[in-house]
Amino acid sequence: MKKIKNEDALVTEAIRVGEIYANKRGVGEFENTDSAKSKVTYLYRLLVHDKLIQPLAKGQDSGPSMRHKLALWISRTLPEGHELLK
Repeated sequence: MKKIKNEDALVTEAIRVGEIYANKRGVGEFENTDSAKSKVTYLYRLLVHDKLIQPLAKGQDSGPSMRHKLALWISRTLPEGHELLK
């Protein structure tokens, strides 16, 4: 797995956008006390369930792999020329 430039910032943006997506879908709401790891896991599973991202192979669904998938998802979702894509 090749590290993406600005991956940490992309994951932060993915969590922000994913929270809005989950709220609009009516399937959940994040609390301020939720850890980043639990948010990443929840969003990854939601996006896989909704078939917006392809699931990881069995046994490879670790935290760093899920973060990487979320970074890839948001990098494809952001408009061209967005500051995180530079």
